[in-house]
Amino acid sequence: MSTELPFLPFSRPTIDEDTIAAVGDVLRSGWITTGPKNAAFEALLSEYFGGRPVRTFNSGTCTMEIALRIAGVGPGDEVITTPVSWPATANVILETGATPVFADIDPVTRNIDLDRLEAAITPRTRALIPVYLSGLPVDMDRLYAIARKHKLRVVEDAAQALGSTWNGQRIGSFGDFASFSFQANKNITTGEGGCLVLNDLEEVRLAEKYRLQGVTRSGVDGIDVDVLGGKYNMSDIMAAIGLGQMKHLDTVTAHRAALARHYFDCFGADFEERYGAQLPVQAFGSSNWHLFQIILPDNGPGTRAAFMTRLQQEFNIGTGYHYAPIHLFTLYRERGFKEGMFPVAERIGRLTVTLPMFAAMTVADVERVVAAVKQVLQPKVRQQ
Repeated sequence: MSTELPFLPFSRPTIDEDTIAAVGDVLRSGWITTGPKNAAFEALLSEYFGGRPVRTFNSGTCTMEIALRIAGVGPGDEVITTPVSWPATANVILETGATPVFADIDPVTRNIDLDRLEAAITPRTRALIPVYLSGLPVDMDRLYAIARKHKLRVVEDAAQALGSTWNGQRIGSFGDFASFSFQANKNITTGEGGCLVLNDLEEVRLAEKYRLQGVTRSGVDGIDVDVLGGKYNMSDIMAAIGLGQMKHLDTVTAHRAALARHYFDCFGADFEERYGAQLPVQAFGSSNWHLFQIILPDNGPGTRAAFMTRLQQEFNIGTGYHYAPIHLFTLYRERGFKEGMFPVAERIGRLTVTLPMFAAMTVADVERVVAAVKQVLQPKVRQQ
């Protein structure tokens, strides 16, 4: 039993004292809703994404819905996405009145299989929502070639991909819409929140309307509403946290890559063969290593629950799983989805486990996790 060791969660945010003090300054300022800190945060994000226009929001979910609405997606349209993601990715399609269409995932990258995505395109397809699982982008060249060929809009669910790159370019610095999350377990956080990278000023104006009740102001007292908006603005309290967090993004990204390298070193080249589990792709130079996930050997019902329980109870190590297949939730079964439709997603969704990975982790923490994982899994008996 190793429960005397401190609990090691799968994720934990790190907020420095300067950022905590900055939040205090905002609270004392009397301007705690959307204001000057939010404007500064948007400007910093725009600079980070190569000068593209950026607007902040109170979640990385509404960002995708608003992008779809700006793209004109609505009833009668189809939007293709992956079944392995947080439910938000598909729920936002339903929110617009469109129909979600799933394509199975690649068993190695665990991202949407672009061959299957293209095969799922119909005359009703209006947009694509790829998800960059664990921070690993899809093949961006192929994705946008497909989009151009079929004249489709792309809403990148880059919730986990801040700091990830493709061929040396930051995700979000090119392409179509890019949606990022600042939820508590992301590489940088504002507590909750997100941002949407847009293409031009017309889209910016629409995003601002959708962000706050469809309102347009003019002059001293002029106000009009011409679209149905919501209440999605980011507060200056959240923006102050974001400004502080962005100072550390490059350092955090480099540290996560170092932790990931140490995970691979500690698991060893023969881990998959000896233990029957699957490690992630060694995507150094593109992934921001938001998550480090393994796929367990399939030992029947209860495989993952038993594994996670033992790590918690015997080694005081927390884990997560990202994600259960969306199409098997009741909301989607009622729309005709069922077992067997996306077998790769269903297997990985049942056996994936997220191991600890966060900015304050040390190499010793990684070694502790790997030793525990190996002890729980037990190596296969080698044949003589």
